[in-house]
Order: sequence, then C-alpha cells, then structure tokens
Amino acid sequence: MGSAISNVVIMIIITLILFFAVKSSIAHFKGQGSCCGGGGKDVLTKPKKLGSISGVKTVRIDGMHCEHCYARVHNVLNSMEGISAKVNGKKGIAIVQLEKEIEDQALSDAITNLGYTVLSIQSEKE
Repeated sequence: MGSAISNVVIMIIITLILFFAVKSSIAHFKGQGSCCGGGGKDVLTKPKKLGSISGVKTVRIDGMHCEHCYARVHNVLNSMEGISAKVNGKKGIAIVQLEKEIEDQALSDAITNLGYTVLSIQSEKE
C-alpha cells in the first residue's frame, strides 16, 4: 500500500512540473515569456521627431523572439543620436529614419551588442 501512495505522489509532482513547463512554453511562443530576460512590460523609448530626414534604412534582424526582444532593439536604436526607429518584430525588421548619415556598422554594432544578428541593411534615400 505504501508503494502505491508514493507512486501517486510522484505522478502528481511530475504532472505539476509538466503543467508549468507547458504553460511557460505557450507564453514564450506567443511572445509573452521571459526568453531573454523580459516577461514584464517594457517601456519603449519614444522615437524622436527629426528636423529633416536625410535617409531611411531597413535593417533585417534575426533572433528577436518576443516583445521584450523587440523593445530592446527599439530602445537601443532610438537612443542613438540622429535616429528615429520603429521595430516590427514579427517581420524581423527595423525601419530607421536618419537625420544625418549613420554608418551601417554603427547600427549593426548596436544591435549585435544586444545579442541579435543583423542579416542586412538596405538604404533608401528620402
């Protein structure tokens, strides 16, 4: 009888562990998890109003998996001088408006320092 009770207790513990693991995984895949240190509500840096726009760059980014990832990239780009950026995490891109010429390497470094991969940077003149 004691063996049966301990088996039931073990099964209950395993069931609870699996329940919480699946629940966390579902939140993660919906972009609500804390895959990269997030999980809370991120405060987005408001994009700057630029005096004049001298160009626009589309940055393709790999590795953003949740809203926290999108917010991190949004905030680092909008903290740079002469840049106003919007990040579309679902498409994996950032649209960067430039007030003055910014080297592609500076944009790439800011994003890769966060742990993401820059796939390409495409320039467009306004």
